[in-house]
Amino acid sequence: MSSSYTSTQAFTITHAKHLASKVAADLKRMQRFYGAPSDSKIADLETELIEFLRNGYLDNITYGYKRDGVWIEPMLKYTAKDLDGMSYADDDPGKVRPNANVSGASFYSYLVHNLKYDNMTDSERNSFENTLPFSRTGAPYPGISGYMDSDKSYSSGGKGLDRSSLKSY
Repeated sequence: MSSSYTSTQAFTITHAKHLASKVAADLKRMQRFYGAPSDSKIADLETELIEFLRNGYLDNITYGYKRDGVWIEPMLKYTAKDLDGMSYADDDPGKVRPNANVSGASFYSYLVHNLKYDNMTDSERNSFENTLPFSRTGAPYPGISGYMDSDKSYSSGGKGLDRSSLKSY
C-alpha cells in the first residue's frame, strides 16, 4: 500500500500584502535616511505592488534615487519569483545604507511587468490599471552607477521577492 500527498497553496491578497509590507518597510527606512519617498507615496507604491503581486503581473520593480538619468545609492530592485513548492527565506526588511550622497538626485521608481500582463487584452489591461493609485508612463530603464548585490529574500504563499541593492564601486 502506498499513498501520496499533494499540497497547493493559493496566493491571496494577504500574501501579497505581506510581501508589499516588507518593501514598504524598506522604503520607510529610505525615507528616514534620505527624506523621500513621502508617506503618501509609500502608501501608493505599496498599493500598486499589492495589485501587481496579487494578479501575478510583476517581473521586477526598482525604487531609489537617480541623478542625471542613472541610478545611484540607495536603490533597491525586487524581482518576483514563483517558488514552485521550494522553501525560501523570508528575511526581515532593512539594511538600507545610510549616508549616501543624494545631492542633486531625486526619488524614482521603475516597474517591469511580465508576460502574463503583456498577454492581457487592452480591455483587461485598462480594467486592471483603473484599480491602481496612479498611472505609469513608458520610459527607458536608467543606467546604474555601481553593481547589484543580492541581499534579501521575502516570501509568502509560494511566491517570493529577491531584493538586490545597488552598491558603489
